[in-house]
Amino acid sequence: MPKGSEELTRARKQEIIDACASLYETMSFKEISIKEIGKATSLARTAIYHYFQTKEEIFLALLQQEYQLWNHDLQKLYDTYEKISAENFAEELAHSLEKRTRLLKLMSMNHYDMEGSSRMENLIEFKSVYGTSLRIVASCLEKFFPKMSMRDIQNFIYTFFPFLFGVYPYTVVTDKQKKAMDEAKANYVFLSLYEITYTCVIELLKNYK
Repeated sequence: MPKGSEELTRARKQEIIDACASLYETMSFKEISIKEIGKATSLARTAIYHYFQTKEEIFLALLQQEYQLWNHDLQKLYDTYEKISAENFAEELAHSLEKRTRLLKLMSMNHYDMEGSSRMENLIEFKSVYGTSLRIVASCLEKFFPKMSMRDIQNFIYTFFPFLFGVYPYTVVTDKQKKAMDEAKANYVFLSLYEITYTCVIELLKNYK
């Protein structure tokens, strides 16, 4: 670890994460290298290795940041309402994910690479933030839908969170993909991120309205 304050270390890590996020807007995971990330920062490429050993660690830190942002919205949902209908809860949850397309994109792509090529301490830190997401959603269900048993809540969690891994590729579709579906006569109905998430949550809560 380079000499300097913890504040400086955090600032440099954040600069690296922000550079990765910016590149990810126009480049794929495979196209982005530590060299490319280095070019987008004020740091020398070799200096990045003081903070992250692999590009997967940088992406995992970005994913962790996205979960933290979502957790903020989830906690706000929990704190704002004393009671809420299933329909309104589904709306709020769907809207919270509309703002988190980067989170969903990262979840759907190279997740195993990010975790497998990251040091244990980084993976534990990430899993802690991910676990917070699970706990806040579970707390919302316990608060807003008291008829749900702990088993019901667990079943919701184990259905909803795996569902999130597929939301991005189902809702963010290129013109090439649309053309291929049309020519294949697949009769696929394209739904928005909000629509598909809302529908999923309503289905999971249909017995608790």
